[in-house]
Amino acid sequence: MMKGHRSWVFENKPVIVSTATVGGPFEANGKLADDFDLLHEDLWLGEDSYEKAHKVLFEEAFFKAMEKAGIEKEKVQFIIAGDLINQITPSSFAARTIGAPYLGVFGACSTSMEGLALSAFIVNYGGAQYVLTGAASHNTAVEKQFRYPTEYGGQKPPTAQWTVTGAGVALLSNQGNGPRVTAATIGRVVDMGLTDPFNMGGAMAPAAVDTIEAHLRDLQIDPSYYDMIVTGDLGHIGREVSLDLMKKNGLSIEDERYQDCGLMIYREGQPVLSGGSGAGCSATVVYGHLLNRMKRGELKRILVVATGALLSPLTFQQNETIPCIAHAVAIEYGGDDI
Repeated sequence: MMKGHRSWVFENKPVIVSTATVGGPFEANGKLADDFDLLHEDLWLGEDSYEKAHKVLFEEAFFKAMEKAGIEKEKVQFIIAGDLINQITPSSFAARTIGAPYLGVFGACSTSMEGLALSAFIVNYGGAQYVLTGAASHNTAVEKQFRYPTEYGGQKPPTAQWTVTGAGVALLSNQGNGPRVTAATIGRVVDMGLTDPFNMGGAMAPAAVDTIEAHLRDLQIDPSYYDMIVTGDLGHIGREVSLDLMKKNGLSIEDERYQDCGLMIYREGQPVLSGGSGAGCSATVVYGHLLNRMKRGELKRILVVATGALLSPLTFQQNETIPCIAHAVAIEYGGDDI
C-alpha cells in the first residue's frame, strides 16, 4: 500500500462510478461547456447571496452524481469535501442537506485531489462502499473574501487568475465500472517566500514540482507512463515556472503531456488573465472533461496534481509569505494499472 516516502498504491483500485459538474455563466461560455452536467445563466442561482449560491453548486453536483449512479443518498456513507470560504461553510451546509457522515477538508485549490485521495484510501481498505467527494468555488464569493468585491472594480495585474464558479463531485465505490484510482502522492507544504496574492501560479509551482517528482520517484516510473500530467490551476505563469524548475532538476516532460486545468477550462479571448483558478477549477475539469475523454478512450492514464495556496486574508494582512501544497492522484481506465 505505502510506496516510497509519501505515496499510496491502491491494490483494490476504487472505482469512480459517477461524477457531476456544475458551472456558472462564465464557464458556460468557456471551452469545456459541453462537459458540464448543469450550467447556470447567472451567479445568484436563485439565492440572495453569493455564499448561498456557492452552497447550491455543491448540492446540485452531489445530487446529480447520485442520480447518475442510481443510488439514494442514504447509501452514501461518507462525504469528503471542501471549498475556499471561511470555515468551508458552503461544503458543510451542503453536507447538512445530504445528511451523510461528513469530513470537511481544506487544501485551498488542492482540495479536489486531497478529497479523492482520502476517499480512495477509505474505499480501498473497506471503510465504505460509497463515498462522495468534491470541491467547489464561486467567483464572486471567493473574490470578496480574498481580494475585493467585484462591485469595487479593482484592477488586476496580468499574473492574477479568474476564480471558477463551479462544483465537481465524484462518487467512489469498491465495485462497478468506470475509471479507477490507482495511486496517490500526498503533498508537503512548500514556501518559497512569495507574498503576492495576485500571483498564485508562481507561488504554487514549486509545490507542484515537488509532488510530481516525489510521485515519479516513489513509484519508480517515468513521466511517459501517463498520457497526461495535469496540474490544478497554475495558469500561464505557474506552468512556465514549473517547467523551468523541472528542467533545472533534470526532469523533462513534453509540453503536450503536461497540461493545466486553469488553461483548459476557458476559451481564448475570455478575460481570465493568467488562467482559471479556485477549488472548483481542477474539480470540474477532471470530473467533467478529462474523465469524459478517458471514457471515450482518448486517455488511459492521467496524473492529476491539484495545487493550493494555503494563505488566508489574515495572513496576507500580517505580511506572511504564501505556503503552498499539491496532492497528486493517478486515475486509469483500460490498459495495465500500476
